[in-house]
Amino acid sequence: MAGPVPELEDRATACAERLCEADRVLLASHIDADGLTSAAIAAQALERAEIPFEAIFEKQLDEDAIADISATDYETVLFTDFGSGQLDLIGDHEDAGDFTPVIADHHQPADRETEYHLNPLLFGINGASELSGAGASYVLARALAEVASTRGAATDGGTVAEPAGTTVRADNRDLAALAVVGAVGDMQASGGELHGANAKIVDEGVEAGVLETGKDLALYGKQTRPLPKLLEYATDVHIPGISNDENGALRFLDGLDLELKRDGEWRRWAGLTNDEKQTVASALVRKAVSSGVPASKIEGLVSTAYVLSEEPVGTELRDASEFSTLLNATARYERADVGLGVCLGDREGALERARQLLREHRRNLSNGIDLVTREGATQEEHVQWFHASDEIRETIVGIVAGMAMGNQGISRSKPIVAFAEKNEEEVKVSARGTHSLVRKGLDLSAVMGEASRAVGGDGGGHDVAAGATVPKGEEAAFIERADEIVGEQLS
Repeated sequence: MAGPVPELEDRATACAERLCEADRVLLASHIDADGLTSAAIAAQALERAEIPFEAIFEKQLDEDAIADISATDYETVLFTDFGSGQLDLIGDHEDAGDFTPVIADHHQPADRETEYHLNPLLFGINGASELSGAGASYVLARALAEVASTRGAATDGGTVAEPAGTTVRADNRDLAALAVVGAVGDMQASGGELHGANAKIVDEGVEAGVLETGKDLALYGKQTRPLPKLLEYATDVHIPGISNDENGALRFLDGLDLELKRDGEWRRWAGLTNDEKQTVASALVRKAVSSGVPASKIEGLVSTAYVLSEEPVGTELRDASEFSTLLNATARYERADVGLGVCLGDREGALERARQLLREHRRNLSNGIDLVTREGATQEEHVQWFHASDEIRETIVGIVAGMAMGNQGISRSKPIVAFAEKNEEEVKVSARGTHSLVRKGLDLSAVMGEASRAVGGDGGGHDVAAGATVPKGEEAAFIERADEIVGEQLS
C-alpha cells in the first residue's frame, strides 16, 4: 500500500524494517503536544506490530539525556519529534556501538548522517509548515503496518478491536487523527488550515472515518465553552464590544432570535444546528464590520475545523485545537505520562488530571500575558525581548511571548525573544515570530542556534518558533547577536 507521503515512503519502509528486526525498542520522545502525539502514534504502531517497547520523555534531548539513553541495554532507540538536531551527539554513540538510532522528526538536522532517519526536510518538504513530528511518526506507523503484515506480525483482516473501545485499522490509518492533533498543536495550520503532507494525512483520516473537516468559526472552545464565554475569550480577532467584554458578549447573544439557552443553561457552539451556527456567525461578521475591524482580520474568523469524529461531542478531545491545548498543558507541567495516557484512550484518570492541569495552565498563561503586557518589551532594531526571570515558568514563557505579540507595546512586526530562569546556571530562551515575517526571510531556528552557540549555549527549532539554553549572564550578548542575524535575514 502506498503511504500518505510518497517522497518519504522508501525511507519510512527502511526504518520500519529496522524496527521489526529489533527484539525490543526504547521509544524516546519530546513532551509537547506534537511530541506526545508522536509517541502515542509510535507506541500504538509498535504494539500492533508486536514489538516490545518502553517509552520515555525528555524536555530537551541534550548530551546528558542521550548519555542516559546509551546507558540502557536497548540496542534500538526510536526518537520521535526530536533527534535530527542532535544527530552529532547521537552519531557519536552510534559509532561507539551503544545503540542504533531510528529517527522520525521534522526539525532542522545537524550536519551528520545516519541510515534510519525519517525527516521531511531531507526530501524537500517543509518541516515547519507541511509535516509535523506526529506526521513523521504517522508516516512511519503506516510503513510499520505494511512491513509487519508481510512478516506475519500484524493481525490479518481489515480491523481489530482495542481495549479503549474504538475500532482501529490494521493499516494504522486511524492514527491520522492524532497526527492532525500534533500538527495543529505545532502551529502548522497557517492561514487557518493544514497544507502539504499534513493535508494528505487529513485525507487519510477522513477516509478512515476518524476525522471530519469543514469551515467553522476559528474560535477556541467551540466544544467546551458556553456561548458567552466562547465569544468573550475569543481574542485572536478582537471585536470591540464582544472580545474581553462579558456584558457585551451577553448583549450580542441576547439580540439574536435563537434559542441559545436550554434548561436555564447556555448552549455550546458544538450543540448548535448548522442554521443556528450560520445565524451567529453572520451576526458576528456584521458586528465586526460595523466596529471597523479590518477585512483581513474578519477573514480570520473562519478556518478549517478538524473534528475527531470518534470522540464525544462537547469534549476537548473532539476538536484538534482543544485536544492539542490539553496535551500542551500536561507537557508544560512535566506530566507527559498523563498526556500519553489521554492519547492512548484513558478517558478516566488521565483525562481528569489533564483537565486539572489545563485549568492551572490557563491561569498561568493569563498571569504571564498580563505581566508582559504591563512591563512591555525592550525594543532593539530588529528584535524585541523581555526577561521574565522566575516570574513565568520556563516551560510556558514561549507560549506567553507568542500570545502577547500584538498587545499594547509589543509589536507584531518584529520577532519576540523571551528569557526565563531554567536553573542556577542556565537561562531558557524562547523566540516567536509570525508567518508574515517568515515569508520575508525570518528563520528563528538559525537565529537561536547561531546566537546561542556564540555565547556557549545551544538551540534550534523552527523558522517561526524556536528555543535555546544559554549560560546566565550572557543574555545581553545573545540579544546583540540575535538582533544582527535577524537584521541580515530581513534585509
